[in-house]
Formats: sequence, C-alpha cells, structure tokens
Amino acid sequence: MKVLVVKTSSIGDVIHTLPALTDAARAIPGVSFDWVVEEDLAPIPRWHPAVDRVIPVAYRHWRFRPLQGIFGGALAKFRARIRDRRYDAVVDAQGLYKSGVITWMADGPKHGYDLASCREKLAPLAYDQRYNVARSGHAIERTRTLFAQALGYNVPSGLPNYGVARDRLPPSDLPQPFVLLLHGTKWHTKRWSPERWRGLARIAAGSGHNVCVPWQSREERVRAEAIAEGAPGTQVLPPANLERMAGILARAAGVVAVDTGLAHLAAALSIPTVTLYGSTEPGRTGTMGARQERLLATKPCVPCRNKICNYTGNAHAASPCLDALEPAAVWDRLAATMAQAA
Repeated sequence: MKVLVVKTSSIGDVIHTLPALTDAARAIPGVSFDWVVEEDLAPIPRWHPAVDRVIPVAYRHWRFRPLQGIFGGALAKFRARIRDRRYDAVVDAQGLYKSGVITWMADGPKHGYDLASCREKLAPLAYDQRYNVARSGHAIERTRTLFAQALGYNVPSGLPNYGVARDRLPPSDLPQPFVLLLHGTKWHTKRWSPERWRGLARIAAGSGHNVCVPWQSREERVRAEAIAEGAPGTQVLPPANLERMAGILARAAGVVAVDTGLAHLAAALSIPTVTLYGSTEPGRTGTMGARQERLLATKPCVPCRNKICNYTGNAHAASPCLDALEPAAVWDRLAATMAQAA
C-alpha cells in the first residue's frame, strides 16, 4: 500500500504526525509513505523508516512571492512530482486550505477531516472521504485516529511511538553528561527570564552536568550569552540546523524547554524533558511521550494564549507566569525524570 501524507508545517505539527505512521506500519504489512512537507522541515519525515520519499514544498516562499512560484516553474514542477505516481490513499493530516489544495493536486483517493473537525472549513472540499475526529483531543491522538479511519485499522492504545531511527541522526561530540536548555521562542509570553535560566544552569552544573544552550536568531544568541554569563560550566553552542540539533538532543541526559518545536523533538526521542507552560497549555498540543514532564504556571490568567503579556501586575517580565516557576523546582522535576530513565 502506498500512501501520500500531506503535513507541511510546523516542527511540532510534523513531529505529531510520526506516531500515526508507526501505527499504520504495524497494522498494514508493506505500507510505505511519501510525505509533502516544507523544505526546511524535510529531515523530520526522513527519520521514520516507513517513509519512502519526501517531497519538499516551498509554500512559505510562494506565499510571499506567488508570481515567482507560478511563472518560475516551481509550482508546476511540484505538481508534477506529487502526480508522478498513483497513491492508494492521500491523507491530509493538517486540515488547512493550503494542505487541501496540495491534497487535491495528488493522484489517488483523498482523505481528511470533516467540516466539524477541520480548522479551516474549505479544506474538506478537497477530500473524497471525510472523517469526524473530536477537536477536543490531543493533536497526536487526533492524527492517529484520522489515519486509522482512513487506512482501515483500529487505533492502538498507549503512548505514541514516534518511530525515529536514531541511526539516521548525526553524531554529537558534546561532553557527557550534558543538559540542554531550550529557551528559544518567538512568543514573549513563552519566555523564561535569563535570570531563571541562569539559576537552573548553576544548579545543573553543581550536580555534575555540563550545560549547553543553543540559539538560532541574533536575539536568541543575546539571551543564550546572558544565561551563560556567571554560570560556570555553561556552553553557548554554535547555531545548528535541524538535523544537527536532533543529533544533539538524542544524546542529552536531560532537557528543559519552553513551549517550542524542539521540545516535541525531545519527546519524540524519549529524552527526559521538563517543558514549561504558561500562556499556553499542554492539553491539545503539549509534549507527549515517555519521560516527559509538563510544568504549568499557576497565575489566574493562565493560559491566556497571548503572544504579549497583558497582565496588570506585570512590571518587568515578558512572562510573569513562567517567572513564578523556581529553577530549583524545575531541576528537581528533571532530576527525578532522569533518574527514572537511568
């Protein structure tokens, strides 16, 4: 059986789809998948052994330069590529207008969420078969249910198995054992202050762990350097692409993260992780898997789901709800999780 998966972005959403492929591979002997995904996220599907071919799409680029995509030939080449084979099923695991259009382009019976289950109401027009999946469930379980209905098997119970083949990840030469602090996020309200991160780094170093702090943007580099300042044993890492970060994460003794895509990658790799939640809550899109702890702030306005804090008592912090979480309490939770994994 040959299946085309359409799930283009973001990091967390793409990772959330991996367990459905594991379920299907166990239920249907010989099934294999092609996967349409944003070009910068193409490494993620390649980590799953049931994926035969990854088809990159430059939707983010075309969105801002539509004429270039149309008249430059890129859109025509993409359409030809997803139609160069007939699929037994095409599954839109995203339920958005953009993913519906891609699904409509493909050759094969098309499956997706029904009108009540979709995020964008035009998407179901692209499908031959539509399925009702409760929107109240976690994104991982919703995707597992969609695949089971579309491909004809029962949804397995238990924690998700992401199926990531670790031998496909690059090696890491960081000194062991190390703890990774994933502080990077665009939302102001998801940020734990550098002072809190620095306090955590000191505790981790005092327990015999090397502490590593990655960054990607210039703003994240400034924050990473502020965390490392005055925290002996803390190393600011050079910028790394997604594959390199996966290799680093796979060898970490533990991770502390804010609500960001790399936290989901740590969950997919079953690395002991504590993820901090304040403006967002983990019920529908939080980290899920073995050795995953989710620590929630307790301010009365949590979760506000705002990118900028509007709390009247906020004088200085970008996220006063997260800053109410003490480094010692976060470390205790991580240390306990790492001990269970040992």
